[in-house]
Amino acid sequence: MKKKDIKILLVDDEPDILEIIGYNLTSEGYQVITAENGVEALKKAKKEKPHLIILDVMMPEMDGIEACEQIRKVPELQDTIVTFLTARGEDYSQVAGFDAGADDYITKPIKPKVLVSKVKALLRRIKEDETQESTVKIGSLVINRDEYKITLKNEEIILPRKEFELLSLLASKPGKVFKREEILDKVWGNEVVVGGRTIDVHIRKLREKIGDKSFKTVKGVGYKFVD
Repeated sequence: MKKKDIKILLVDDEPDILEIIGYNLTSEGYQVITAENGVEALKKAKKEKPHLIILDVMMPEMDGIEACEQIRKVPELQDTIVTFLTARGEDYSQVAGFDAGADDYITKPIKPKVLVSKVKALLRRIKEDETQESTVKIGSLVINRDEYKITLKNEEIILPRKEFELLSLLASKPGKVFKREEILDKVWGNEVVVGGRTIDVHIRKLREKIGDKSFKTVKGVGYKFVD
């Protein structure tokens, strides 16, 4: 997919942020749509169907957390990558963002060139997803990558994008131990800096939804999926 075909929705209530980041992304060749609050973001997301949404957390009318939750309820936006952009770096805020369905978390202030690099890393997954087998079946677990749908014992389970991608990676080779560095690289992108607890938080969520016995921790190394 060419840059000129990629749509990015940039949401922030600070005009300076919209102008600076918007300019840098436009200069890279991306289509950039802007919104100043969560309500406007939801409307434009439904209309434009962007590939990536960069979403501020603290905004008037509807904050980023609620906006993300609403966006994830729209079937046409299930494949959209959502990353939060905020000055708040507390663990509770990050966990709330991931629970709402966010794929990543970027703390501002951030240099425009660094942000562009992170955006490129996030968007690389669009191409990578196209090369994977569409369906993986392991026992009673069925992973449909095309529809971002999980079925366990004939019951559908809805997962946020990052949880889905982590499960998809681990289940692609049952029994293989995926090192933490490899997981960060393939799920979050090697140019995206995330907190050390990020993988652990997502594994905890998957254990609650898929089953604790399906995921084994290899202390000091990483995780593996056990069928």
